[in-house]
Amino acid sequence: MEARLNLQEKGKNALKALFGMGGYLHKSSIELPLRELVVFRVSQINQCAYCLDMHYKDARAKGETEQRLYGLSAWREAPYYTDRERAAFAWAEAVTKCEVPDAIYAKVKQQFSDEELIDLTMVVTNINTWNRLNISFPGEVGSYQVGQFG
Repeated sequence: MEARLNLQEKGKNALKALFGMGGYLHKSSIELPLRELVVFRVSQINQCAYCLDMHYKDARAKGETEQRLYGLSAWREAPYYTDRERAAFAWAEAVTKCEVPDAIYAKVKQQFSDEELIDLTMVVTNINTWNRLNISFPGEVGSYQVGQFG
């Protein structure tokens, strides 16, 4: 079987747009701790091992607790997430599954301004793209070092 492409080597030009989006999101209206939780949750849904490895390391380095990371797949039952976080997780799951019912929209609008909702949606769509790329062209899972990509 032929080895898969190395995305970091062969896809440099294509990845420039995603890195640009990352730069925008870094300065976006969505607070960093929430962004980290959302990208971790979406990576769980998409079963992207590389992204899970990366984002749990980044979240822990930025102060997120192990308890909240471990409990994220059961956020509806876990008592240690805020209403804002819960709304973001519901939105992230709905957008990832391409099924956004009015009830979830109404709930997220109670917690997020228009600008924040657009930025949150960009966080979700950006990590969905990264997940699909890293599943298609997998890197070495476990090799990520905090701060490796900026």
